[in-house]
Amino acid sequence: MDTEKKPNHLNIVAQCHEYGVPLIQCPQFVFLLMGIATIITIIISYQIGARYIDAPELVALVVLGITVFMFVISFSLTRSFERLAEASRMKSEFINIVSHQLRSPLSNLRWAIDFLMSGKLGRVEEGQTEYYKILRENSTRMAELVGDLLTASRIEQGTLPTRVISVSLKELAEETIKNSKPFADAYNTKIIFNAPDNLPNVLVDPSQIKLVLENLLDNAIRYIVEKGEINIKIEQLKDKICYEIKDSGVGIPEADQKFIFQKFFRSGNVMRHQTKGTGLGLFIAKSIIEKSDGEIGFRSREGKGTTFWFTLPMAK
Repeated sequence: MDTEKKPNHLNIVAQCHEYGVPLIQCPQFVFLLMGIATIITIIISYQIGARYIDAPELVALVVLGITVFMFVISFSLTRSFERLAEASRMKSEFINIVSHQLRSPLSNLRWAIDFLMSGKLGRVEEGQTEYYKILRENSTRMAELVGDLLTASRIEQGTLPTRVISVSLKELAEETIKNSKPFADAYNTKIIFNAPDNLPNVLVDPSQIKLVLENLLDNAIRYIVEKGEINIKIEQLKDKICYEIKDSGVGIPEADQKFIFQKFFRSGNVMRHQTKGTGLGLFIAKSIIEKSDGEIGFRSREGKGTTFWFTLPMAK
């Protein structure tokens, strides 16, 4: 017996959730709006025709013609939206499946490399160690890319797990800075952190906000050329907590700034200085902050550095 659950095309909300698009972009909802607009247009056309045209047959033909025209336009627009939504859903599912399938092989690869480097299978020559380090570095980069793709896919599908609790943004920032210090030292970058001790907590998912902090700090470190400095500040602004990170890096060209939160986008001057990166970090950060009822933005001048900021509501 075939027990496969068939989609309910009358349930507009369920269809929108399946496509992973907002209600206003959902094909079924657009069709409903177009249907309402068609009915209103028919009524208005009839009222105008009945008032200014003496022949009832002519009024009926005019209304019928407008109805057919509106129906064809509505159907064409809805089909176009449906094809786009279906393509978007399939793309997200493909990324999700591929990301899941790649995680285990990459984990096994890194485990095998670490085991070989440990010398438990015999003495490791100096030349071999260098190649093992290259393999480990590239496998780590691959794992980061897979992780970013999986997170972005879950955000788009609305399936990113969320556990909201009251947490100190200052403590999360201090932990992130501590973990990133070796990376910052390698780039000859100094991190300066300022935050008062009596800051109220924020009501968020700490793992998600930590991911935002890591992405912002990682970008700030990577895009500093030669020696640099990063200033991080947390403060209370009325009923919100504001986080600000300012770097002395390459900055963002004005022409690129409107695209900065788009998936996979990397500005031209960044590509000249830094080849690593997925272009997903800022998309993920923006999605998480907005999902947490916060706001995010930035200020930047090319060659003068960039300041990213976000706000989160205080825990009540």
